[in-house]
Amino acid sequence: MLLDVGAAGKGLLVDIVTELLVGAGHTDLIVDGSGDIRQVGPEPIRVGLEHPLDATKAIGIANVHNQAICSSATNRRAWGAGLHHVIDATTGLPTSSVIATWAIAATAMLADGLSTALFFADPARLNERYDFTFARVFSTGRVEFSPHLDGELFT
Repeated sequence: MLLDVGAAGKGLLVDIVTELLVGAGHTDLIVDGSGDIRQVGPEPIRVGLEHPLDATKAIGIANVHNQAICSSATNRRAWGAGLHHVIDATTGLPTSSVIATWAIAATAMLADGLSTALFFADPARLNERYDFTFARVFSTGRVEFSPHLDGELFT
């Protein structure tokens, strides 16, 4: 059985499970909902940022501490050359400019929604409304990231 809850739904589920565990008294935990990750605890975790063109490599490391990290990439949930799950509503076609995104925010629901929004929106405009850090990779190979991203990129 496959259950696909969409853009921010998986992140919300990760948040709900996290809050249930915290409410039960757990103070050091990681909830991983198939790549939507939320961490609670005294020490940060290091999360590899998968290379969108070679899943055996990482393009960097993000440090996550009492936050969530979510990603989206065109190499995941793809069913053919150039055909994948991130659809531009203005054209009805799969996106092609941005090929991978990562967002780090206070909640997994917010990070999940932002990781999708980063395919379409200027990160500076998103940062006017939401507190988050990000990295994203373009089809040209260019990498863009927050100046205050806690981690390192292997560029």
